[in-house]
Amino acid sequence: MRGRFTGIGVGPGDSELLTLKAVRLIRECHVAAVPISDPGLGEPVYEEASGDSGYAGYLEKCTAYQIALQAVPELTEKAKLFLPMPMIKDKAVLKEIHDRDAAAAEDILNRGRDIVFLTLGDPTVYSTCMYVHKRLARNGHSTALVPGIPSFCAAAARLDMPLAENREEIHILPASYGIEESLHLAGTKILMKAGRKMPEVRKLLIEEEMDVKMVQNCGMKDEQIFSSAEEIPEQAGYYSLLIVKEGKGGEKR
Repeated sequence: MRGRFTGIGVGPGDSELLTLKAVRLIRECHVAAVPISDPGLGEPVYEEASGDSGYAGYLEKCTAYQIALQAVPELTEKAKLFLPMPMIKDKAVLKEIHDRDAAAAEDILNRGRDIVFLTLGDPTVYSTCMYVHKRLARNGHSTALVPGIPSFCAAAARLDMPLAENREEIHILPASYGIEESLHLAGTKILMKAGRKMPEVRKLLIEEEMDVKMVQNCGMKDEQIFSSAEEIPEQAGYYSLLIVKEGKGGEKR
């Protein structure tokens, strides 16, 4: 009997936000799949549970793993599947990498071992997990997803504000791409994945006089809150999420 592949959302940063189901399935799994963005890892690596991991440095840098570890200390005793997930945009290269990742997971599933893939936030929202999940599902493997609290919901809660009320719309935008037109959509705009584009995004928000707030590293020890576009640093961290509300220059046009 083949194993099951489950993508598990660990939430945005606070380990207390993991669901009971996520905690249970992490405890029950045979193998924890860990996404690694470090370009130093070129191929998938499987490592049986042992006292000292030869890849401890990767575990320390994986935010999703560290969040889950706080809630499930037993993770240290699980076998690990380190999967390269570089932050690049070359579709051909990414396809080859994701194909290799899925093949490595498939080999483990064929041995009857259950895998959980630990991913930040929710696995259905801009998650690397889905690149492996959809390939395995297409090949007939048993797959499942466990929702996690999305970063934008956690950020709104941290700001003590609603994302939308009554008939307001919500738009989730990948800010690393052109957002000039989308910023003038009606309702609330959530800007994710700004990354290195933050200086351009910040400049645009200031020029358009948008009503914006940003939470960086929501739920983590080094969390920071910014209440206007002017306050946002150009070198904001990767885990930065902006909430743009209607008002000021962001009124409907």
